[in-house]
Amino acid sequence: MRSMLSLSSAPPPPPGAQDAAGLHAAVAALAPPHMLPQGLSPDLTAALLAKDRGNSFAIMEPYRHGMSLELLKARAYAVYPRASLFNHDCLPNACHFDYPDRPGPGNTDIVVRALHDIPEGREVCISYFAANWRYADRQRRLLEDYGFRCECDRCQVESQWKDDDDNNGDDGDDTMEEEGEDDVGDRGDDGIEEEEGDGATNGGDDDFPHAYFFVRYLCDNEGCWGMLAPLPPSPNGDLSHVFECNLCGKLRKEEDVIPDEGTSGMVH
Repeated sequence: MRSMLSLSSAPPPPPGAQDAAGLHAAVAALAPPHMLPQGLSPDLTAALLAKDRGNSFAIMEPYRHGMSLELLKARAYAVYPRASLFNHDCLPNACHFDYPDRPGPGNTDIVVRALHDIPEGREVCISYFAANWRYADRQRRLLEDYGFRCECDRCQVESQWKDDDDNNGDDGDDTMEEEGEDDVGDRGDDGIEEEEGDGATNGGDDDFPHAYFFVRYLCDNEGCWGMLAPLPPSPNGDLSHVFECNLCGKLRKEEDVIPDEGTSGMVH
């Protein structure tokens, strides 16, 4: 309980969100008194809900080939206090995996793996939602659920796109969909650029210099859009050249992940 309460809180919920007072009354009425935390009150229930909204990770139902990402539902939410300290970046250098359907110990763990080499001193960041979301959708979700606006390199580029201007993208308008903490600050994708050199900006799309990221690190399974990260190193320390999708579980060899020029999975 103390660990949970030490986490950052989400902003006040929008109208129509889960009612803390109603939830508290239901829990107090249904749970045996000896199972209730000491000092449980409506205010404590509201505080716990705010912590949950701002820090929980979605445990998704199994992906089925061809299933649209919009139809994929979360079967549960879990709070991992240490993992919730990861900040957001719209071009993350890491992503998280969970394996709830694996038998044996560890199937309730969350695993964070780097997408690529990360320079010393660079912050390790994840994305709080699918990386192919539009600028306006990302900004609205971050502001409503986490209380900040993102000004990363990618957002600065996409904020100038005409389709987002037409949809009031600067105001975070549009429609929306995981995890979170703190402000993003001035974080770009320097680790990717240092790893891949000029290739990161030679995707053939001057309007979106980060297109390389989407082809290399986003899954190409139909309707998936999960993140691709290398499998863990072997016991003797050899790095893996096989990438795994954190949503559908598809495996791809590194040579199959290298993008063709001019391709991108970005949603405009």
